Amino acid sequence: MEWMAELEAVGAAACAMLLGGVIGYERELKNRPAGFRTHMLVAGAAALLMALSQLALANPPPHDPAIRIQVDPLRLVEAVINGVAFIGAGTIFARRRGLPVAGITTAASLLMVAVIGVVTGLRHYVLAVSATLLTLVVLTALNAVERRLGLHEKDDGRS
Repeated sequence: MEWMAELEAVGAAACAMLLGGVIGYERELKNRPAGFRTHMLVAGAAALLMALSQLALANPPPHDPAIRIQVDPLRLVEAVINGVAFIGAGTIFARRRGLPVAGITTAASLLMVAVIGVVTGLRHYVLAVSATLLTLVVLTALNAVERRLGLHEKDDGRS
């Protein structure tokens, strides 16, 4: 029944991609450097890596029984975060002449979808959906509040 576990991993990745896509769509609507597809792929990759770690623990490859595989899920989380840091750095651009740095919020949203992917890959779906909703609140509702309070100038590319 190993193929059933693999199908569950694919389902978790699809769920993560859907959740990441929701956040990416919001970024896409704001014309940010990383949008719909990027957020979907980051979330899906994170979910697959976590699912892979669980599959490797549950079903070690058939070879010398004296050799034991040890998988530390936290090491895979570190790998996800390192990969996302690389992608996120590409979305941040420093501007000259005193203009603000742009892309930090998008880089943070990429980190968040990676974490949502990790959580989804570990099959914690309620936590993943809740984190997605909280992220959307931060990206949309808080932006509107900032604008109302005058804490935000016209769209200057900061987020």
